[in-house]
Amino acid sequence: MSTAPRKTDPIASPDPRGVGRPLLTVSAVTAMVKNAIAEHLPATVHVVGQISNLKRHGSGHLYLTLKDDASELSCVMWRSSAAKLVFKPQDGLEVIATGYIDVFERAGRYQLYARKLEPRGVGALELALRQLREKLSAEGLFDPKHKKPLPAYPQRIAVVTSPTGAAIRDILQTLERRYRCAKVLAYPVQVQGPTAAGQIAAAIADLNQRRQALGGIDVMIVGRGGGSLEDLCAFNEEVVARAIFASGIPIISAVGHEVDVTIADLAADVRAATPTAAAELAAPDAADVLALIEGHQATLARSVQHRLELARMALSGILRRRAFADPLAVVQRREQGIDELATRLGRTLLRRVHQAFMRLRRCEIAVQQIQPQAYVLHLERRLARQRDRLRWAISQRLAGGERRLGTAASALSRVCPVHRVGRLGDRLDHLERRVQQVTRHHLRTLQNRLEAQAARLSAMSYKGTLQRGFSITRLKKSRRVVRDPRELTDGTHLATETAGGEFESRVINLNQLELFE
Repeated sequence: MSTAPRKTDPIASPDPRGVGRPLLTVSAVTAMVKNAIAEHLPATVHVVGQISNLKRHGSGHLYLTLKDDASELSCVMWRSSAAKLVFKPQDGLEVIATGYIDVFERAGRYQLYARKLEPRGVGALELALRQLREKLSAEGLFDPKHKKPLPAYPQRIAVVTSPTGAAIRDILQTLERRYRCAKVLAYPVQVQGPTAAGQIAAAIADLNQRRQALGGIDVMIVGRGGGSLEDLCAFNEEVVARAIFASGIPIISAVGHEVDVTIADLAADVRAATPTAAAELAAPDAADVLALIEGHQATLARSVQHRLELARMALSGILRRRAFADPLAVVQRREQGIDELATRLGRTLLRRVHQAFMRLRRCEIAVQQIQPQAYVLHLERRLARQRDRLRWAISQRLAGGERRLGTAASALSRVCPVHRVGRLGDRLDHLERRVQQVTRHHLRTLQNRLEAQAARLSAMSYKGTLQRGFSITRLKKSRRVVRDPRELTDGTHLATETAGGEFESRVINLNQLELFE
C-alpha cells in the first residue's frame, strides 16, 4: 500500500454532442483534486485537533476525526503505525497528528493519513463535558437511589424525539410488534442543533405538567438515532439533565450510540443502547405476558380442581356419619340429659337452701341472746329477697335453656343439620356448665355473707370477751363499770361478772393498790 501521494493524469472524453468541449468523469475530477493536493501541500503535515468518532477496525486500522471549533478532518492510521502507539487514543483527547493529506478516491473525500499521534491534552469540549458531569454527579443527579422503576405493564408511552428520524420508526415498529395494547404519544422535537436541548427539556416538563390531562403517562422515552459526538451534544446539556431528573415520569434514555455515554443517559432512570432497545425495556412482550397468564390459568384450574376433590371427599365422609342418618336422636339425648340435670339441680338447690336456712336459724338464736332484733330482722328480709332472686334467676335460666333448646330443635328439623349439630351440642354443654357455675357462685356468695354476718354479730357481743377469760367489774349499787381504781373507796361493794356468772366483793384497803401497779 502506498504511503506517499502519486500524480495521476486526468481522463477526459469527447463531448458526445460534438460541440468540442471536453467532459470530465467523476474519476477524472477526483484525480485532478488528488494531483492538486499533492502539488500544493507539503509531503508531511502536523495537524492539531481533538479526536472524535474513534473506531478501531478488526484489521487493526484506526479511523477517527480530528476537529476544532470550526472544522473536522477525517483521519486514518494504518495498522503498522497504530501498533507503535504507546498510549490509547480516545474521544475528546487533543493530539498532534503527523502524516500527509491525500484523496480517498472511492468516497471522493480528502483525509489525513497519520503516521504518528502525540497526545496534547484533553480538548476544551471534552473538558467542559467532564466538568459538567462532575458537577451534576456531586449534586446527586446520577445517584441510583433517585432512579424510578419502570412500570411492568404501561398503558401510555410518550416518545420525545425527532418526528422524521429513524428512532421514532424503530420505537413504533417494536411496540407494534411486542405490545400493541399500549398507546404511544409522540412529542416532536429537534434532536440536533442549537435549539435542540431547550426543546427536549421543554417537552419533558410539558409532558409532566399535562400528564393527567393526557390520561396518564406511565413511561417516557427520550432519545434519537446514532451520530457523532457533535450530533449528540443536545443530550449532554445541563438543561436536559435537570429536566430528566425533575421528571415524575420514569424516563428511558435512548440515544443510539453505544460508545458514547451522554449526560442524559446518566440522569435517566434507565439507559437503552438504541431506540429499539428502549421500546423493549418500556413494554413487555405480549406473547410472554400471554404465556405467563396461560400458565397461571392452568395452575389455578388445577388448584381449584384439587380443592373441589378434597371438599367432595370430606363431604362424603361427613354424610356417612351416624349423626346425619338420624340427626334428631342427638337432640333427644341432649334433652334427656338436660332433664336429668334440671332434676338434680332442683334437689341440690333445695338441699343447699335448707342447709343455709338451718344455719340461719342457728344464727338467729345466737343473735337473739344479745337482742339485735332490728339488725336480724333486716338480715331476714335481705336473705328472703336473695332467696327469691336466686330462685327466679334459676327458673329463668332453666326456662331460657328450654326455649333455646326448643328453638334449636325446630331449626334443626327445618334445615340440614350439617353445620348446626356440632355447635348445638357445644352450646348445650356450655349452658350446663354455666348453670352449674351460676348456682355454685350464688350459694358460695350466700354462705360467705352468712358467715360474715355471724362473725360480726359474735364480735359485737361482750359475751365473747368473757368467754376468753376476761371479767367486768361494776359498782353494785349503780351498775356502773369500774374503769379506774381511784374511783373506789374503802368499803365499796362491787359486782364482778365472768363467763360462769357474777360474784360480789368489797374494797377493804385501797392503800395496797401499788401492789398491782
